[in-house]
Amino acid sequence: MKNLWSPWRSKYIESFANPDENKGCIFCNMISMNPSSEDNLVIEQNDLSFTVMNLYPYNNGHLMVVPKRHLSKLSELNEKELLECLQKLQELESVLIDIMKPDGFNIGINLGRVSGAGIDDHIHFHIVPRWNGDTNFMPVLGEVKVISQDLLNTKKMIIDNLKKKQS
Repeated sequence: MKNLWSPWRSKYIESFANPDENKGCIFCNMISMNPSSEDNLVIEQNDLSFTVMNLYPYNNGHLMVVPKRHLSKLSELNEKELLECLQKLQELESVLIDIMKPDGFNIGINLGRVSGAGIDDHIHFHIVPRWNGDTNFMPVLGEVKVISQDLLNTKKMIIDNLKKKQS
């Protein structure tokens, strides 16, 4: 049997075993990060929400729309926050179609740890581009997903396309 190393996955899994209480909410911390830092995967900030790349993506272009207020339930979002998040998902769908040409999307919210939420105390919306045949033996048998494009290259393409659409 051959091994395919995916060290980032272990780091991700271990982060749940020993959460550092002093670090606070990862999403709340992103709002105040230096926008030009390579560690900052935030695409843009809006009045009530922001868009960020997923550090552990299911596919290239996996983005999250996050309300700025620290909330854990969909029912806690007010009408303006909900509208802004959904409108941003619409815009991101268009951007991802332009730059990545996916065959479809998974768009959703995981509420609670048991539903698959890696970060369950701050609600966020996922948009994941999908392509015909993008699930192969790697995730099915090997529990490994191969991501072929650098996150920072994808981030630059998304920001450039958002600016073009917004001007």
